Amino acid sequence: MRNAPVPKISIVTPSYNAEVLIGSTIESVIRQTFQDWEMLVVDDCSRDGTRDVVSECSEKDSRIRLIPLPENFGGPAAPRNVGVREAKGQYVAFLDADDIWHPNKLALQLQLIEKHGADFVCSEMADFVDDEEILFPEFFESDFREVNFLQQSIRNRIPTSSVLASRELLLCIPFEESIRYRAVEDNHCWLRILESGTPCLKLKLPLLHYRKVEGQISGSKVEMAKKVFMMHREYPGRSILAAMLMAGTHVLGALYVRILKKGM
Repeated sequence: MRNAPVPKISIVTPSYNAEVLIGSTIESVIRQTFQDWEMLVVDDCSRDGTRDVVSECSEKDSRIRLIPLPENFGGPAAPRNVGVREAKGQYVAFLDADDIWHPNKLALQLQLIEKHGADFVCSEMADFVDDEEILFPEFFESDFREVNFLQQSIRNRIPTSSVLASRELLLCIPFEESIRYRAVEDNHCWLRILESGTPCLKLKLPLLHYRKVEGQISGSKVEMAKKVFMMHREYPGRSILAAMLMAGTHVLGALYVRILKKGM
């Protein structure tokens, strides 16, 4: 193990009671055309057979590693931070335990990083409910656009499971682990990264398929509006009026991308 090669990319997957779905998520990683990766599944004390599923996958592919947490943190922020600290790769990709990647996802994003010297990239995403809905058209290259701090403040434009960023950057700007920030900890992290002067390059391709599951906190527009308002109200330099405005634009934007556009 001491002489094991260091992977280019570490994939961090927080999991909690994901026994039924995580197998498909892991399979989407195994199908990547870019193969120099490790996958760290950081399990937040699941009560089902999630750890058994991951352990079985790990026995078949040594690049997959289960990190069992000793206590439940109540949200994905702390497991993601643990995964970043444990990662060996130069870059870290996030993938939630119920989402699916396009086979060319990592290859295309790494190409973008190397071509433009970027430290923070993401992609568009498409919603799905059933795995049979997913189609993988051939993608070899794509145009991109830049997401800046103001744009991200108005509406979340960075799907977490599409993010690939330098490990060094994520160590410097980790996720807020307070349970109060659950469901907005990712948006909060992206805002701080963007404000630091690091732009996000977003590929104009749906390389992420986001599973819509009943009961997701992000699916409740009222609860999310409250969370987004809290996040902006507590963000340094934000007035209460600005926080109210940004919570409103977030909800309107979410209604557009999730109901009309069905993607981000």
